[in-house]
Amino acid sequence: MTEQITWWRTTFGDEEVKTLAESVAQEHISQGAVTELLESHLAKALDIPYVVATQTGSAALALAVMALGIGHDDEVIVPNRTWIASAHAVVLVGAKVVLVDVLEDIPIIDVSQIEQNITPRTKAILPVHLDGRSADMETIRSIAEDRGLIVIEDACQALFSRNSDGFLGTQSDAGCFSLGVTKLISTGQGGIVVTKNEETYEKLKLVRNHGVVDNFTDTWNQMGFNFKFTDLLASFGLAQLLRVPERLSHLQSIYATYDSALAELDDPMLKLIPVDVSDGEVPLYIEALCSERANLIEYLNSRGIQARPFPPSLHRSKYLDNAGDFPRSRLFAEQGIYLPCGPEQPIENVKRVISELRLYSASP
Repeated sequence: MTEQITWWRTTFGDEEVKTLAESVAQEHISQGAVTELLESHLAKALDIPYVVATQTGSAALALAVMALGIGHDDEVIVPNRTWIASAHAVVLVGAKVVLVDVLEDIPIIDVSQIEQNITPRTKAILPVHLDGRSADMETIRSIAEDRGLIVIEDACQALFSRNSDGFLGTQSDAGCFSLGVTKLISTGQGGIVVTKNEETYEKLKLVRNHGVVDNFTDTWNQMGFNFKFTDLLASFGLAQLLRVPERLSHLQSIYATYDSALAELDDPMLKLIPVDVSDGEVPLYIEALCSERANLIEYLNSRGIQARPFPPSLHRSKYLDNAGDFPRSRLFAEQGIYLPCGPEQPIENVKRVISELRLYSASP
């Protein structure tokens, strides 16, 4: 029987077991020395002075929003095409999400729509570097500087992805990354917030621990929550960091293989959504537009191949209270599809997927 090809493939191995065992043997369990070591390694790798580890990418977003003082009755501008966590972090602090549409060819915030959505209540802009694609940070920073706004980058899908100014997530007041299982490196669950500002860094650490420096405190410094990480998960992160160079190379190979094959296929039914690999963007996922998405997913599934539809656009969430028309988002919501990929997805699997895509395209 042919082995099923899952839509995402990553692995954990002996090195993770070894580092985890070392932490257990040294009684490094909760957040402590191993977490600090992971933070320092990530800070060096991302060329940024301050890194704060937390439970998830979603927690990283909430942590950044709280530390930067966004709260009740504030407004935050968010692209309509992103994972719902980008909006939930804003809603959790009582602020309002203001959605804007994305570009025509890629699901990244259309910066030309930002200024028309700024009101006296606007506090921040939250661009999302979806699938490693860079938002126009130069324009976003310029708007924010002119209007006195905060910028928080959602780089949860963009670890080690770059543009001409450097790593995504490091070009704003704070950047948030995910270390979840469907990311470049994984601690199972996990996330980090990065910043160049020491004051922001100190606030992030306070908010991460219920607003106090030490649990044995005689005062409550500020509002916070338990966003702490663990040394056990950090152990996994240290081992996974060793794999970054080969994983980046492999993701690029997967993207190039699909890109070449779909261009050769030249079927308007299925088009790859581009990632600017030549400028340093990392194609974490293989995303395409398919006018026959449901049929293609069913066909691939019948051949033992998983594919996944894109999640709905954020304006479909009624509790966000964002009525309006987002015509460019509609295309991605209705036709977006994830094809099998991942840092440990064998190229042989990718080639098998491509063979099935050719067969489907040739069928009447």
